[in-house]
Amino acid sequence: MKLFENIITDRGSKYSVCGASVTTKEDALSVLKELKKNKKYAKATHNTWAVLLKDIAPLKNDDGEVGAGMVIVRMLEREQLFDHMIIVTRWFGGIQLGGDRFRRVKDCVNYYFDQRT
Repeated sequence: MKLFENIITDRGSKYSVCGASVTTKEDALSVLKELKKNKKYAKATHNTWAVLLKDIAPLKNDDGEVGAGMVIVRMLEREQLFDHMIIVTRWFGGIQLGGDRFRRVKDCVNYYFDQRT
Protein backbone atom coordinates (compact mmCIF):
# COMPACT_ATOMS: atom_id res chain seq x y z
CA MET A 1 0.00 0.00 0.00
CA LYS A 2 1.27 3.45 -0.93
CA LEU A 3 0.15 6.17 1.47
CA PHE A 4 0.51 9.91 1.04
CA GLU A 5 -0.47 11.91 4.09
CA ASN A 6 -1.59 15.52 4.45
CA ILE A 7 -1.94 16.13 0.72
CA ILE A 8 -4.43 18.98 1.06
CA THR A 9 -5.81 21.21 3.78
CA ASP A 10 -8.95 23.18 2.96
CA ARG A 11 -10.84 25.25 5.56
CA GLY A 12 -9.62 22.97 8.30
CA SER A 13 -10.35 19.67 6.56
CA LYS A 14 -7.29 17.53 5.91
CA TYR A 15 -6.89 14.92 3.18
CA SER A 16 -4.69 11.92 2.55
CA VAL A 17 -4.69 9.37 -0.25
CA CYS A 18 -3.50 5.80 -0.56
CA GLY A 19 -3.76 2.96 -3.01
CA ALA A 20 -2.91 -0.67 -3.53
CA SER A 21 -3.20 -3.44 -6.10
CA VAL A 22 -6.23 -5.66 -5.52
CA THR A 23 -7.89 -8.39 -7.57
CA THR A 24 -11.02 -9.15 -5.51
CA LYS A 25 -13.53 -7.40 -3.30
CA GLU A 26 -12.03 -9.28 -0.37
CA ASP A 27 -8.60 -7.83 -1.22
CA ALA A 28 -10.11 -4.33 -1.25
CA LEU A 29 -11.74 -4.80 2.13
CA SER A 30 -8.47 -6.17 3.47
CA VAL A 31 -6.59 -3.05 2.31
CA LEU A 32 -9.19 -0.85 4.00
CA LYS A 33 -8.92 -2.90 7.19
CA GLU A 34 -5.12 -2.58 7.10
CA LEU A 35 -5.38 1.21 6.71
CA LYS A 36 -7.78 1.44 9.63
CA LYS A 37 -5.37 -0.41 11.91
CA ASN A 38 -3.83 3.04 12.19
CA LYS A 39 -6.10 4.77 14.72
CA LYS A 40 -5.71 8.07 12.90
CA TYR A 41 -7.42 6.57 9.84
CA ALA A 42 -9.94 4.57 11.86
CA LYS A 43 -11.11 7.84 13.43
CA ALA A 44 -11.19 9.80 10.13
CA THR A 45 -14.50 11.34 9.12
CA HIS A 46 -14.48 9.61 5.71
CA ASN A 47 -12.45 6.85 4.07
CA THR A 48 -13.93 6.99 0.56
CA TRP A 49 -12.71 4.35 -1.86
CA ALA A 50 -13.19 2.75 -5.26
CA VAL A 51 -11.70 0.02 -7.42
CA LEU A 52 -12.23 -1.22 -10.98
CA LEU A 53 -11.98 -4.99 -11.12
CA LYS A 54 -11.94 -6.71 -14.48
CA ASP A 55 -15.21 -8.37 -15.56
CA ILE A 56 -17.38 -6.97 -12.73
CA ALA A 57 -19.04 -3.67 -11.93
CA PRO A 58 -16.90 -1.05 -10.15
CA LEU A 59 -16.80 -1.28 -6.37
CA LYS A 60 -17.03 1.89 -4.31
CA ASN A 61 -17.92 3.18 -0.87
CA ASP A 62 -18.66 6.83 -0.09
CA ASP A 63 -18.31 6.33 3.69
CA GLY A 64 -20.70 9.23 4.24
CA GLU A 65 -19.13 11.56 1.64
CA VAL A 66 -22.03 11.09 -0.78
CA GLY A 67 -20.91 10.89 -4.41
CA ALA A 68 -17.19 10.83 -3.71
CA GLY A 69 -16.79 7.12 -4.50
CA MET A 70 -18.17 7.69 -7.98
CA VAL A 71 -15.69 10.54 -8.52
CA ILE A 72 -12.88 8.03 -7.85
CA VAL A 73 -14.52 5.43 -10.13
CA ARG A 74 -14.69 7.92 -13.02
CA MET A 75 -11.05 8.87 -12.57
CA LEU A 76 -9.98 5.21 -12.52
CA GLU A 77 -12.00 4.63 -15.69
CA ARG A 78 -10.34 7.57 -17.46
CA GLU A 79 -6.92 6.22 -16.51
CA GLN A 80 -8.03 2.68 -17.40
CA LEU A 81 -6.50 1.58 -14.12
CA PHE A 82 -7.88 -1.83 -13.25
CA ASP A 83 -7.23 -3.94 -10.17
CA HIS A 84 -6.07 -0.93 -8.18
CA MET A 85 -7.90 0.53 -5.20
CA ILE A 86 -7.69 4.19 -4.23
CA ILE A 87 -8.78 5.50 -0.82
CA VAL A 88 -9.22 9.22 -0.12
CA THR A 89 -9.36 10.02 3.58
CA ARG A 90 -10.83 13.22 5.02
CA TRP A 91 -10.73 14.59 8.51
CA PHE A 92 -13.53 17.17 8.76
CA GLY A 93 -12.33 20.58 9.89
CA GLY A 94 -15.62 22.08 10.99
CA ILE A 95 -16.54 24.03 7.85
CA GLN A 96 -18.74 22.55 5.10
CA LEU A 97 -16.91 22.49 1.75
CA GLY A 98 -19.96 22.04 -0.47
CA GLY A 99 -19.02 21.04 -4.02
CA ASP A 100 -15.37 21.80 -3.29
CA ARG A 101 -15.17 18.47 -1.49
CA PHE A 102 -15.31 16.75 -4.90
CA ARG A 103 -12.48 18.95 -6.17
CA ARG A 104 -10.40 17.91 -3.18
CA VAL A 105 -11.11 14.22 -3.87
CA LYS A 106 -10.01 14.77 -7.49
CA ASP A 107 -6.90 16.62 -6.33
CA CYS A 108 -5.97 13.71 -4.07
CA VAL A 109 -6.52 11.09 -6.77
CA ASN A 110 -4.52 13.15 -9.28
CA TYR A 111 -1.73 13.45 -6.72
CA TYR A 112 -1.76 9.67 -6.35
CA PHE A 113 -1.65 9.17 -10.12
CA ASP A 114 1.29 11.60 -10.40
CA GLN A 115 3.23 9.77 -7.67
CA ARG A 116 2.49 6.35 -9.15
CA THR A 117 4.51 6.92 -12.32
